[in-house]
Amino acid sequence: MPRQARPATRLAHAGGARGADGGIVPDIGLSTTFARNEDYSLPAGAQSYVRAGTGGWRNVEVLMADLEGGVDARLFASGLAASTVLFQALGPGDGVVVPDIMYHGLRDWLRDFCERWGLRCETYRAGDIESLVAAVKVRRTRLVWVETPANPTWDVTDIAAAADIAHRAGAWCAVDSTVATPILTRPLALGADFVVHSATKSLNGHSDVLAGIVVAGADGEYWNQVGELRTGNGAVAGAFESWLLLRGLRTLHLRVSRACENAARLAHFLDEHPKVRRVLYPGLETHPGHRVAAAQMHGGFGSMLSILVDGDADAARRVAGAARVFVPATSLGGVESLIEHRASVEGPNSPVPANLLRLSVGIEAIDDLVGDIDQALGAAGN
Repeated sequence: MPRQARPATRLAHAGGARGADGGIVPDIGLSTTFARNEDYSLPAGAQSYVRAGTGGWRNVEVLMADLEGGVDARLFASGLAASTVLFQALGPGDGVVVPDIMYHGLRDWLRDFCERWGLRCETYRAGDIESLVAAVKVRRTRLVWVETPANPTWDVTDIAAAADIAHRAGAWCAVDSTVATPILTRPLALGADFVVHSATKSLNGHSDVLAGIVVAGADGEYWNQVGELRTGNGAVAGAFESWLLLRGLRTLHLRVSRACENAARLAHFLDEHPKVRRVLYPGLETHPGHRVAAAQMHGGFGSMLSILVDGDADAARRVAGAARVFVPATSLGGVESLIEHRASVEGPNSPVPANLLRLSVGIEAIDDLVGDIDQALGAAGN
Protein backbone atom coordinates (compact mmCIF):
# COMPACT_ATOMS: atom_id res chain seq x y z
CA MET A 1 0.00 0.00 0.00
CA PRO A 2 1.64 3.31 -1.07
CA ARG A 3 2.37 5.56 1.90
CA GLN A 4 0.62 8.45 0.18
CA ALA A 5 -2.62 6.48 -0.27
CA ARG A 6 -5.59 8.32 1.17
CA PRO A 7 -7.86 6.91 3.91
CA ALA A 8 -10.57 5.80 1.47
CA THR A 9 -8.00 3.74 -0.45
CA ARG A 10 -6.41 2.25 2.67
CA LEU A 11 -9.83 1.25 3.96
CA ALA A 12 -10.97 -0.32 0.70
CA HIS A 13 -7.85 -2.49 0.72
CA ALA A 14 -8.16 -3.34 4.45
CA GLY A 15 -4.79 -1.70 5.00
CA GLY A 16 -3.18 -4.21 2.67
CA ALA A 17 -4.07 -7.27 4.77
CA ARG A 18 -4.00 -10.54 2.80
CA GLY A 19 -4.83 -14.19 3.34
CA ALA A 20 -2.08 -16.77 3.82
CA ASP A 21 -2.49 -17.88 0.20
CA GLY A 22 -2.49 -14.32 -1.11
CA GLY A 23 -6.27 -13.96 -0.98
CA ILE A 24 -7.51 -10.37 -1.00
CA VAL A 25 -9.77 -11.32 1.93
CA PRO A 26 -7.74 -12.18 5.07
CA ASP A 27 -8.20 -15.55 6.71
CA ILE A 28 -10.10 -16.16 9.95
CA GLY A 29 -7.73 -17.71 12.48
CA LEU A 30 -9.88 -19.76 14.83
CA SER A 31 -7.17 -21.52 16.84
CA THR A 32 -6.92 -20.63 20.53
CA THR A 33 -3.51 -22.22 21.10
CA PHE A 34 -0.38 -22.62 19.01
CA ALA A 35 2.30 -25.27 18.56
CA ARG A 36 5.83 -24.68 19.74
CA ASN A 37 9.09 -25.69 18.05
CA GLU A 38 11.01 -28.86 19.01
CA ASP A 39 13.13 -26.84 21.45
CA TYR A 40 9.85 -25.55 22.96
CA SER A 41 10.43 -22.05 21.67
CA LEU A 42 7.66 -20.18 19.91
CA PRO A 43 7.88 -19.51 16.19
CA ALA A 44 8.84 -15.93 15.35
CA GLY A 45 5.92 -13.59 15.99
CA ALA A 46 3.73 -16.32 17.48
CA GLN A 47 1.89 -16.28 20.81
CA SER A 48 1.36 -19.23 23.07
CA TYR A 49 -2.35 -18.51 23.60
CA VAL A 50 -4.97 -16.49 21.80
CA ARG A 51 -5.58 -14.09 24.72
CA ALA A 52 -2.10 -12.62 24.14
CA GLY A 53 -2.85 -11.61 20.56
CA THR A 54 -3.69 -12.87 17.08
CA GLY A 55 -3.09 -11.84 13.50
CA GLY A 56 -6.77 -11.03 13.10
CA TRP A 57 -6.51 -8.38 15.79
CA ARG A 58 -3.37 -6.92 14.29
CA ASN A 59 -4.98 -6.41 10.90
CA VAL A 60 -7.57 -4.15 12.53
CA GLU A 61 -5.10 -2.52 14.94
CA VAL A 62 -2.57 -1.63 12.25
CA LEU A 63 -5.28 -0.13 10.03
CA MET A 64 -6.83 1.91 12.86
CA ALA A 65 -3.46 3.18 14.11
CA ASP A 66 -2.73 4.28 10.56
CA LEU A 67 -6.09 6.02 10.14
CA GLU A 68 -5.78 7.87 13.45
CA GLY A 69 -2.09 8.70 13.07
CA GLY A 70 -1.16 6.73 16.18
CA VAL A 71 1.83 4.57 17.07
CA ASP A 72 -0.23 1.56 18.12
CA ALA A 73 -3.78 0.34 18.70
CA ARG A 74 -5.39 -2.38 20.79
CA LEU A 75 -8.63 -4.16 19.98
CA PHE A 76 -11.04 -5.07 22.79
CA ALA A 77 -14.17 -7.18 23.22
CA SER A 78 -16.42 -4.10 23.42
CA GLY A 79 -16.41 -0.33 23.40
CA LEU A 80 -16.96 -0.33 27.15
CA ALA A 81 -13.96 -2.62 27.67
CA ALA A 82 -11.85 -0.27 25.55
CA SER A 83 -13.01 2.74 27.58
CA THR A 84 -12.79 1.33 31.09
CA VAL A 85 -9.24 0.02 30.67
CA LEU A 86 -7.87 3.56 30.61
CA PHE A 87 -9.36 4.13 34.06
CA GLN A 88 -8.29 0.71 35.35
CA ALA A 89 -4.69 1.54 34.40
CA LEU A 90 -4.70 4.37 36.96
CA GLY A 91 -3.99 3.96 40.64
CA PRO A 92 -5.91 4.76 43.85
CA GLY A 93 -5.81 8.46 44.61
CA ASP A 94 -5.49 9.52 40.97
CA GLY A 95 -7.98 12.07 39.72
CA VAL A 96 -10.13 11.81 36.59
CA VAL A 97 -12.24 14.47 34.94
CA VAL A 98 -15.23 13.46 32.79
CA PRO A 99 -18.13 15.30 31.12
CA ASP A 100 -21.62 15.39 32.60
CA ILE A 101 -23.08 14.26 29.27
CA MET A 102 -21.49 11.07 27.97
CA TYR A 103 -22.26 7.47 27.10
CA HIS A 104 -24.39 6.35 30.03
CA GLY A 105 -22.82 2.88 30.27
CA LEU A 106 -19.43 4.38 31.04
CA ARG A 107 -20.93 7.03 33.32
CA ASP A 108 -22.72 4.38 35.39
CA TRP A 109 -19.61 2.16 35.51
CA LEU A 110 -17.46 5.07 36.67
CA ARG A 111 -19.84 5.94 39.47
CA ASP A 112 -19.21 2.56 41.07
CA PHE A 113 -15.60 1.96 39.99
CA CYS A 114 -14.19 5.28 41.18
CA GLU A 115 -15.60 4.70 44.66
CA ARG A 116 -14.31 1.13 44.84
CA TRP A 117 -10.92 1.87 43.27
CA GLY A 118 -10.26 5.12 45.09
CA LEU A 119 -10.22 7.33 42.02
CA ARG A 120 -11.29 10.92 42.54
CA CYS A 121 -13.79 11.88 39.87
CA GLU A 122 -14.77 15.41 38.90
CA THR A 123 -17.26 16.38 36.20
CA TYR A 124 -17.41 19.30 33.80
CA ARG A 125 -20.16 20.57 31.52
CA ALA A 126 -19.78 18.90 28.15
CA GLY A 127 -18.51 21.33 25.56
CA ASP A 128 -17.65 24.00 28.17
CA ILE A 129 -13.89 24.64 28.27
CA GLU A 130 -14.09 27.00 31.25
CA SER A 131 -15.93 24.32 33.20
CA LEU A 132 -13.19 21.84 32.25
CA VAL A 133 -10.49 24.20 33.50
CA ALA A 134 -12.28 24.54 36.83
CA ALA A 135 -12.73 20.78 37.17
CA VAL A 136 -9.06 20.04 36.48
CA LYS A 137 -7.99 22.52 39.14
CA VAL A 138 -10.07 20.86 41.86
CA ARG A 139 -7.96 17.73 42.26
CA ARG A 140 -4.72 16.19 41.03
CA THR A 141 -5.84 14.99 37.62
CA ARG A 142 -4.25 12.11 35.70
CA LEU A 143 -6.85 11.61 32.97
CA VAL A 144 -9.18 14.01 31.17
CA TRP A 145 -11.98 12.25 29.30
CA VAL A 146 -13.61 13.92 26.31
CA GLU A 147 -16.56 12.62 24.33
CA THR A 148 -17.28 14.67 21.24
CA PRO A 149 -19.88 14.95 19.89
CA ALA A 150 -21.35 13.83 23.23
CA ASN A 151 -24.16 11.28 23.32
CA PRO A 152 -27.08 12.10 23.15
CA THR A 153 -27.15 15.90 23.10
CA TRP A 154 -24.17 16.14 20.74
CA ASP A 155 -22.31 18.82 22.67
CA VAL A 156 -18.98 19.54 20.99
CA THR A 157 -15.74 19.92 22.94
CA ASP A 158 -12.67 21.68 21.55
CA ILE A 159 -10.20 18.78 21.52
CA ALA A 160 -7.08 20.91 21.11
CA ALA A 161 -8.08 23.11 24.04
CA ALA A 162 -8.99 20.11 26.22
CA ALA A 163 -5.69 18.38 25.45
CA ASP A 164 -3.75 21.53 26.31
CA ILE A 165 -5.59 21.85 29.63
CA ALA A 166 -4.88 18.19 30.43
CA HIS A 167 -1.20 18.44 29.58
CA ARG A 168 -0.72 21.60 31.61
CA ALA A 169 -2.12 19.68 34.58
CA GLY A 170 0.21 16.73 33.92
CA ALA A 171 -2.65 14.53 32.74
CA TRP A 172 -3.43 12.44 29.69
CA CYS A 173 -6.29 13.34 27.37
CA ALA A 174 -8.46 10.55 25.97
CA VAL A 175 -11.17 11.21 23.39
CA ASP A 176 -14.16 9.00 22.69
CA SER A 177 -14.51 9.67 18.96
CA THR A 178 -17.09 6.97 18.24
CA VAL A 179 -19.55 9.35 16.59
CA ALA A 180 -17.00 11.31 14.55
CA THR A 181 -14.95 8.29 13.37
CA PRO A 182 -11.45 8.86 11.93
CA ILE A 183 -13.12 9.89 8.67
CA LEU A 184 -14.29 13.17 10.23
CA THR A 185 -11.94 13.86 13.15
CA ARG A 186 -8.43 12.78 14.14
CA PRO A 187 -8.05 13.67 17.83
CA LEU A 188 -4.36 12.70 18.04
CA ALA A 189 -3.51 15.35 15.46
CA LEU A 190 -5.29 17.86 17.70
CA GLY A 191 -3.18 16.95 20.72
CA ALA A 192 -5.05 14.07 22.39
CA ASP A 193 -3.04 11.15 23.77
CA PHE A 194 -5.58 8.38 23.16
CA VAL A 195 -8.58 7.83 20.90
CA VAL A 196 -11.33 5.38 21.86
CA HIS A 197 -13.99 3.91 19.61
CA SER A 198 -16.90 1.63 20.19
CA ALA A 199 -16.16 -0.37 17.05
CA THR A 200 -19.64 -1.87 17.39
CA LYS A 201 -20.94 1.35 15.89
CA SER A 202 -19.82 3.07 12.68
CA LEU A 203 -16.46 1.32 12.33
CA ASN A 204 -18.20 -2.01 11.76
CA GLY A 205 -21.43 -0.42 10.58
CA HIS A 206 -23.63 -3.49 10.22
CA SER A 207 -25.01 -4.07 13.75
CA ASP A 208 -23.43 -7.52 13.97
CA VAL A 209 -20.15 -7.03 15.89
CA LEU A 210 -19.33 -6.17 19.50
CA ALA A 211 -15.85 -4.63 19.76
CA GLY A 212 -13.87 -1.61 20.89
CA ILE A 213 -10.49 -0.11 20.14
CA VAL A 214 -7.99 2.27 21.72
CA VAL A 215 -5.36 4.07 19.62
CA ALA A 216 -2.31 5.59 21.32
CA GLY A 217 -0.43 8.64 20.18
CA ALA A 218 2.76 7.51 21.93
CA ASP A 219 4.19 4.46 23.64
CA GLY A 220 5.07 4.27 27.33
CA GLU A 221 4.43 2.64 30.69
CA TYR A 222 0.76 3.63 30.79
CA TRP A 223 0.16 2.14 27.34
CA ASN A 224 1.96 -1.04 28.36
CA GLN A 225 -0.32 -1.29 31.37
CA VAL A 226 -3.33 -1.03 29.07
CA GLY A 227 -2.04 -4.02 27.12
CA GLU A 228 -1.39 -6.05 30.27
CA LEU A 229 -4.89 -5.34 31.54
CA ARG A 230 -6.45 -6.44 28.27
CA THR A 231 -4.64 -9.77 28.49
CA GLY A 232 -5.14 -10.20 32.21
CA ASN A 233 -8.82 -9.30 32.14
CA GLY A 234 -9.46 -11.39 29.04
CA ALA A 235 -11.20 -8.43 27.40
CA VAL A 236 -10.29 -9.66 23.95
CA ALA A 237 -12.18 -9.75 20.67
CA GLY A 238 -13.04 -13.06 19.04
CA ALA A 239 -11.59 -14.16 15.72
CA PHE A 240 -14.83 -13.90 13.77
CA GLU A 241 -15.67 -10.51 15.29
CA SER A 242 -12.22 -9.23 14.30
CA TRP A 243 -12.70 -10.49 10.74
CA LEU A 244 -16.17 -8.94 10.47
CA LEU A 245 -14.86 -5.64 11.80
CA LEU A 246 -12.10 -5.52 9.20
CA ARG A 247 -14.70 -6.26 6.53
CA GLY A 248 -16.92 -3.46 7.81
CA LEU A 249 -14.03 -0.99 7.85
CA ARG A 250 -13.54 -1.45 4.12
CA THR A 251 -16.72 0.55 3.43
CA LEU A 252 -16.39 3.03 6.32
CA HIS A 253 -15.56 5.98 4.09
CA LEU A 254 -18.63 5.50 1.88
CA ARG A 255 -21.01 4.76 4.75
CA VAL A 256 -19.95 7.76 6.83
CA SER A 257 -20.20 10.10 3.87
CA ARG A 258 -23.73 8.96 2.97
CA ALA A 259 -24.96 8.91 6.57
CA CYS A 260 -23.60 12.41 7.21
CA GLU A 261 -25.33 13.70 4.11
CA ASN A 262 -28.61 12.11 5.17
CA ALA A 263 -28.32 13.39 8.75
CA ALA A 264 -27.68 16.96 7.61
CA ARG A 265 -30.69 16.98 5.30
CA LEU A 266 -32.90 15.43 7.96
CA ALA A 267 -31.73 17.91 10.60
CA HIS A 268 -32.57 20.88 8.41
CA PHE A 269 -36.01 19.43 7.65
CA LEU A 270 -36.76 18.81 11.32
CA ASP A 271 -35.43 22.23 12.32
CA GLU A 272 -38.44 23.70 10.50
CA HIS A 273 -40.96 21.10 11.64
CA PRO A 274 -43.90 22.49 13.66
CA LYS A 275 -43.99 19.47 15.99
CA VAL A 276 -40.32 19.59 16.91
CA ARG A 277 -39.25 22.00 19.63
CA ARG A 278 -35.54 21.73 18.99
CA VAL A 279 -33.02 19.83 16.89
CA LEU A 280 -29.66 18.95 18.44
CA TYR A 281 -27.15 18.56 15.62
CA PRO A 282 -23.66 20.11 15.35
CA GLY A 283 -24.16 20.78 11.66
CA LEU A 284 -26.82 23.40 12.32
CA GLU A 285 -25.46 26.92 12.63
CA THR A 286 -27.74 27.43 15.63
CA HIS A 287 -26.02 24.62 17.55
CA PRO A 288 -23.76 26.12 20.28
CA GLY A 289 -20.89 23.87 19.25
CA HIS A 290 -21.17 24.46 15.51
CA ARG A 291 -18.08 26.68 15.19
CA VAL A 292 -15.84 24.21 17.01
CA ALA A 293 -17.35 21.28 15.14
CA ALA A 294 -16.68 22.98 11.81
CA ALA A 295 -13.05 23.45 12.81
CA GLN A 296 -12.35 19.88 13.92
CA MET A 297 -14.82 17.79 11.89
CA HIS A 298 -14.03 17.57 8.19
CA GLY A 299 -16.36 16.07 5.62
CA GLY A 300 -19.51 16.14 7.72
CA PHE A 301 -20.94 16.52 11.21
CA GLY A 302 -21.74 12.90 11.94
CA SER A 303 -24.77 10.69 11.50
CA MET A 304 -26.33 11.38 14.91
CA LEU A 305 -28.94 13.94 15.91
CA SER A 306 -31.58 14.29 18.57
CA ILE A 307 -34.93 16.03 18.59
CA LEU A 308 -37.05 17.41 21.41
CA VAL A 309 -40.65 16.74 20.48
CA ASP A 310 -43.72 18.61 21.69
CA GLY A 311 -44.98 16.95 24.83
CA ASP A 312 -43.59 14.59 27.44
CA ALA A 313 -41.94 11.17 27.53
CA ASP A 314 -45.14 9.44 26.44
CA ALA A 315 -45.41 11.71 23.41
CA ALA A 316 -41.84 10.94 22.45
CA ARG A 317 -42.38 7.20 22.80
CA ARG A 318 -45.48 7.43 20.59
CA VAL A 319 -43.41 9.05 17.86
CA ALA A 320 -40.83 6.28 18.08
CA GLY A 321 -43.55 3.66 17.95
CA ALA A 322 -45.14 5.21 14.88
CA ALA A 323 -41.96 5.05 12.79
CA ARG A 324 -41.87 2.50 9.98
CA VAL A 325 -38.47 3.03 8.35
CA PHE A 326 -36.63 4.14 11.48
CA VAL A 327 -36.28 1.10 13.73
CA PRO A 328 -37.05 1.65 17.45
CA ALA A 329 -33.81 0.20 18.82
CA THR A 330 -30.65 1.03 20.75
CA SER A 331 -27.18 1.57 19.24
CA LEU A 332 -25.94 3.73 16.41
CA GLY A 333 -23.73 3.84 13.35
CA GLY A 334 -25.35 1.03 11.35
CA VAL A 335 -26.51 1.15 7.75
CA GLU A 336 -30.12 1.18 9.00
CA SER A 337 -31.65 4.21 10.74
CA LEU A 338 -32.70 3.85 14.37
CA ILE A 339 -34.92 5.91 16.66
CA GLU A 340 -34.62 5.71 20.43
CA HIS A 341 -36.28 7.26 23.45
CA ARG A 342 -33.03 7.80 25.30
CA ALA A 343 -34.39 8.50 28.79
CA SER A 344 -36.15 5.12 28.81
CA VAL A 345 -32.87 3.39 27.93
CA GLU A 346 -30.71 5.27 30.42
CA GLY A 347 -33.10 4.85 33.35
CA PRO A 348 -34.24 7.04 36.23
CA ASN A 349 -30.85 8.71 36.78
CA SER A 350 -30.61 9.93 33.20
CA PRO A 351 -29.88 13.65 32.71
CA VAL A 352 -31.49 13.44 29.25
CA PRO A 353 -34.71 15.43 28.64
CA ALA A 354 -37.80 13.21 28.79
CA ASN A 355 -39.01 14.35 25.37
CA LEU A 356 -35.70 13.63 23.58
CA LEU A 357 -35.54 11.14 20.72
CA ARG A 358 -32.13 10.07 19.46
CA LEU A 359 -31.83 9.38 15.75
CA SER A 360 -29.05 7.28 14.26
CA VAL A 361 -29.24 8.07 10.57
CA GLY A 362 -28.31 5.34 8.11
CA ILE A 363 -27.73 5.14 4.38
CA GLU A 364 -31.32 4.75 3.13
CA ALA A 365 -32.92 7.02 0.56
CA ILE A 366 -33.27 10.40 2.25
CA ASP A 367 -36.84 10.93 0.99
CA ASP A 368 -37.89 7.75 2.77
CA LEU A 369 -36.32 8.94 6.02
CA VAL A 370 -37.86 12.39 5.81
CA GLY A 371 -41.27 10.97 4.95
CA ASP A 372 -41.14 8.44 7.77
CA ILE A 373 -40.22 10.85 10.55
CA ASP A 374 -42.76 13.34 9.25
CA GLN A 375 -45.57 10.78 9.33
CA ALA A 376 -44.46 9.49 12.75
CA LEU A 377 -44.62 12.99 14.23
CA GLY A 378 -48.07 13.42 12.75
CA ALA A 379 -49.42 9.97 13.65
CA ALA A 380 -48.33 10.29 17.28
CA GLY A 381 -50.54 13.33 17.72
CA ASN A 382 -48.07 15.19 19.93
